[in-house]
Amino acid sequence: MGRALKLAIVAVLGLAMGTAGAADGSSEPSGHWVTTWTAMPQLTEPGNMPPAPYTQEDLVLADSTVRQTLRVSVGGQRMRLRFSNAFGGAPLPITRVTVALPSDGKAGVSAIQPQTLQPVTFYGRPSTVVSVGAQVVSDPLDLALPAGTVLSVTAYLADGQASTDITSHPGSRTTSYLAKGNQAEAADLTGATPVDHWYFLSGIEVWSKPATATLALLGDSLTDGRGSTTNQNNRWPDQLFDRLRTDRRTAGVAIANQAAGGNRVLNDGLGPNALARLDRDVLAQSGVNWLIVFEGVNDLGTAADTQDAQKKVADELIAAYDQIIVRAHAQDIRVYGATLTPFGGSFYDDAQGHREAARQAVNEWIRTSGRFDAVIDFDRATRDPADPRRLVAAFDVGDHLHLSPAGYKALADAVPARLLHR
Repeated sequence: MGRALKLAIVAVLGLAMGTAGAADGSSEPSGHWVTTWTAMPQLTEPGNMPPAPYTQEDLVLADSTVRQTLRVSVGGQRMRLRFSNAFGGAPLPITRVTVALPSDGKAGVSAIQPQTLQPVTFYGRPSTVVSVGAQVVSDPLDLALPAGTVLSVTAYLADGQASTDITSHPGSRTTSYLAKGNQAEAADLTGATPVDHWYFLSGIEVWSKPATATLALLGDSLTDGRGSTTNQNNRWPDQLFDRLRTDRRTAGVAIANQAAGGNRVLNDGLGPNALARLDRDVLAQSGVNWLIVFEGVNDLGTAADTQDAQKKVADELIAAYDQIIVRAHAQDIRVYGATLTPFGGSFYDDAQGHREAARQAVNEWIRTSGRFDAVIDFDRATRDPADPRRLVAAFDVGDHLHLSPAGYKALADAVPARLLHR
């Protein structure tokens, strides 16, 4: 091969690589993609489906607009969206997507600031079809997002999804809005129906500084925020982020909350079990540097309340934690184990105390095995000193299992900031 031809090939390859880099944002110096917000994808239960007329037989959200708000953690100069059809029974055709800032800058409102509205594209096109079981990542969008920004994402589905198996995150603790017709660019939605769920949207990434990195959280309803205040972003991950952003050493920590109410480590429940979803929800996320594992209460609570059954599930949980550690360490992710919080007096409690004994056995392993890179003692932070089987009364939302916003603050405060220094 002649020298001139070699130079020509190098030039063409360089141009192609430069074009690809520009397309995904990676041509910008001194930065990388970081996951700054997530909603764990789930198969939508019948009670959490869009109401009529947005669901008609086997057609969902036909000629309908869904406007959703969310709060990012760290900010960046560019952003891109992820939509999931992980549990869809048919391809998901998305006709139009826009992003904007909400009218008052807060979560849970249907109105936007029209001057901030920008269209979202997918490979340069305004629409896309998400294959069954797949996800789609949008083109990068030049929209600078300061840390903690609340963002409105609006999607219009002209044809709808031809299945009642759809992907969502029911426990949004945030109000979304459904409306008929193409209102993707409307300043406010006409005839909107509020629903406290997120549909299809599963992640936001930002192009951010090299020092930024993501903390992923693997959890259940205690991390998803049951007991927190709708539209107030006061789950413990939110309160942890608010605390971390005030310190320059941790201001670059993004948080990916990959939790869902009813989720279990060992067996499917509401959403796939933690072992099955680890790759999708943690290892495949952009920029993950740390993982907190705070899950297992539902495994204990749904197993039989006999001594043998509880010993078996405790042993299996410990083995599962070890598997999570091994798989995350293979991706150079540091893994922190959080002890399981008390549930005495709840619907999981049993008169013989076998579940409490199993919780204590699991927590003892988390604290003393040395397998986790560090231990976060949520049990110690929330238990009643006078009755360690139970939550502190001020932290109890009322069911003796889930926490109030004050209880979630106690969890957030129990995470040592030093564990998140780069």
